[in-house]
Amino acid sequence: GVLHEDLRLLLDTALPPKRKKVVLGVGDAKMGAAVLEELGVQCQTGGVVAELMRGIRLHFPALVRGLTAQSAAKAQLGLGHSYSRAKVKFNVHRVDNMIIQSISLLDQLDKDINTFSMRVREWYGYHFPELIKIVPENSMYCRVAKFIGNRRELSEESLEGLEEIVMDSAKAQAILEASRSSMGMDISPLDLINIESFSRRVISLSEYRKGLQEYLRSKMSQVAPSLSALIGEVVGARLISHAGSLTNLAKYPASTVQILGAEKALFRALKTRGNTPKYGLIFHSTFIGRAAAKNKGRISRYLANKCTIASRIDCFSEVPTSVFGDKLREQVEERLAFYETGEPPRKNLEVMKEAVVEANEVVAEVKRRQEKKEKKRKKREKRRLEALAAAAEEGAENSVMETE
Repeated sequence: GVLHEDLRLLLDTALPPKRKKVVLGVGDAKMGAAVLEELGVQCQTGGVVAELMRGIRLHFPALVRGLTAQSAAKAQLGLGHSYSRAKVKFNVHRVDNMIIQSISLLDQLDKDINTFSMRVREWYGYHFPELIKIVPENSMYCRVAKFIGNRRELSEESLEGLEEIVMDSAKAQAILEASRSSMGMDISPLDLINIESFSRRVISLSEYRKGLQEYLRSKMSQVAPSLSALIGEVVGARLISHAGSLTNLAKYPASTVQILGAEKALFRALKTRGNTPKYGLIFHSTFIGRAAAKNKGRISRYLANKCTIASRIDCFSEVPTSVFGDKLREQVEERLAFYETGEPPRKNLEVMKEAVVEANEVVAEVKRRQEKKEKKRKKREKRRLEALAAAAEEGAENSVMETE
């Protein structure tokens, strides 16, 4: 523990100058060690000290004049909140629960959009079956189907609008030509209205998914910038979600992070005494896909090690920054090049020294910005108070003049 300045002043005032024979009762052993180290006073914990403290707490309103039981309860509650807030270092911008919910919703949206798009393809395919081969992408297909409506009404005038959607003049021309010789059946206006309405819903879901992905990217840059810089926002969010929180992920060893998400394959391999999996969720990163088949296991082990370092830096650093993540990513790139060409990578100590220097510069810049914001806020508050005081003074003068 660390002895607070207020407690030091209190003990200096209350204790006698000769303190060799003084024994101080404290409730926490760590605090007792801090008092002994700073002031040289012997401290005792447990036993009779706990009973004395219980009695003091019970009769505290009677021992202090003017203090009611309600005020004491409020003071204890405020102290408890303050202690807990300092203990967990709560920061509303670094809540990883939002990341867990966002990545879960993103996965669900991907499944739903795919299912609904296939339904639109099947439904509109009765009327215009050739469009499926020309426009294979789901979201674009829904936009094109909504734009075309009845294929018989498609004309040269619609080419410009089609080009804006498909972003390809040749593809737009192919759609126009296919509509003229389509084998699809005719469709009633009521059916078209329902298809267009459903397509509009799928398009709005796709737009919402894009916004949600941007939100996830911004949250990851606030909560885990190093992890997202190293392995990407989506894979990093999946790791946090699977672990339960960023703190849990930071506590995992690299061997656990490596196979996180492949638990079924691991237990199946242990049960059948087969080969254990080499990677889990980190397989979706770009590094493992770029590695040769014989190096996939080695690079996954190395990448899991760097992910563990990045998650711990993000979890326990006061000012989160992506500097360490960028440097760790460079190390993984160098390791990939080493496996392919044999060029030796830089030493970890050298890279981390560079990262620490850059991170300190970033932190200093962030603190300067925060100080500027705080100064501006104080100036605004001061002006506001001065304006209120002037208004109150003017109101008082007016009331005096009215009474006279």
